[in-house]
Amino acid sequence: MTLAAAAVGALPETTRASRKEILGWAMFDFANQAFTLLIITVVFGELFTTVIVGDRGDDYRFANLLWSAALALSYLMVVATGPICGAAMDFSAAKKRFLFASYLATVASTAMLYFVAPGYVWLGVVLIVLSNYAYSMGESFIAAFLPDLGPPEALGKISGFGWALGYVGGLFAAGFTLMVLGEATAENFERIRWVGPFAAGFFLITAIPTFLWLKERGTPQRLPPGRGYTAIAWARVGTTFHELKRFRDLGIFLVSLVFSMAGVYIIIAFAFIYGAQVIGWDTTTRNLMFIIVQITAAAGALGFGAIQDRLGAKPTYLLTLCLWVLAILAIWATPELTAWLNATLGLGWEPQQLFLVVGCLAGLSLGSSQSASRALVGLFSPSHKAAEFFGFWGLANKLAGVIGIIGLGLLQSVVGLKASILLCAALFVIAILICLAVDQPRGRRAALQWEARELAAARPREAS
Repeated sequence: MTLAAAAVGALPETTRASRKEILGWAMFDFANQAFTLLIITVVFGELFTTVIVGDRGDDYRFANLLWSAALALSYLMVVATGPICGAAMDFSAAKKRFLFASYLATVASTAMLYFVAPGYVWLGVVLIVLSNYAYSMGESFIAAFLPDLGPPEALGKISGFGWALGYVGGLFAAGFTLMVLGEATAENFERIRWVGPFAAGFFLITAIPTFLWLKERGTPQRLPPGRGYTAIAWARVGTTFHELKRFRDLGIFLVSLVFSMAGVYIIIAFAFIYGAQVIGWDTTTRNLMFIIVQITAAAGALGFGAIQDRLGAKPTYLLTLCLWVLAILAIWATPELTAWLNATLGLGWEPQQLFLVVGCLAGLSLGSSQSASRALVGLFSPSHKAAEFFGFWGLANKLAGVIGIIGLGLLQSVVGLKASILLCAALFVIAILICLAVDQPRGRRAALQWEARELAAARPREAS
């Protein structure tokens, strides 16, 4: 038996955190869902493309491309800074401080979206870049706490609970928007422009339990003489890149994740724009889709979180990607499928009514796929490199956002939004094929063996 293998058995097993702390962690998902839903997915995205930029005689293609470019730039900024921040957080045991800074930046820049009026296109682009960058960094920071909240066999349920609570938060935020702020139209602009300040206020207030109940674990390390956190962070990231050969399955999974999340980010950014521009839904159908997606996504996150702890994270992740392929094909074929059903069964459906059914499948896929990917990274991450590895998880996610959204933006400018949505199905199929090479038990062993080596190396230092 090797020293590493022997030490694995001696590693302290992660105990499950208190319910209060897990709730505090999950409340950040509850809080930040207002930003994802109201700013990126539904209200402000539609407002920006159809009202602030508008149709310039090109069937909104320039507006869609500009929206894509703003989101892609923000994700590219995360790609450049995420791993460095993760390494610095691990070294200084400062995850909560980094999380708090991203939280305040998201709140401030989101509130300022109030000032983006028709014609103020570039102000809107700048604020979307800043707010989505701060929000996306916070996503990685809060995920880095996950491995400390319970043993590996419980991470699926804990991650699923966080995603599910997030969609409940989105449901509350959507309810207020529907009842008070109304539609994303030029006629209703003076009311709907308050969506930015409302999303910011919702995030500001409901995330408070996170900072009260979530614990900062880990011990800060002393800086070597003459070296700052930036130099230490670069050195640690360089070491991690060098050591990725020891974390083969994590590396393979992150490549798969780039493709799958590219598809997810396209759906998040364009699903409601697609409904308005391609399906041509009315206000009632759009509002129903608000509710349906939140409920089914929450159910998917909870249900697949429980399935994941029984089947394993990898099979669950693959299952959710298969659901995504079906959902994308159904989204693309909605008009033709509606016509076929009407002719075959004598129905009188409109495409927007079938689109609601398709929305249920997409919602189930949305909550479950993101939860499964976050838990799988937690399984493959040594505890002392969790923030750093979740920085790479954030990097993979946002690199996916750059690839997916820019790809969709360019493709739709040539062939239109309907045909270009098939890009998502291709991305999910590629992700499935890559993930088949991931060995979950081997990936978990690699994380434990790294911890064992660190523990064995630390004992002589402590003795001296």
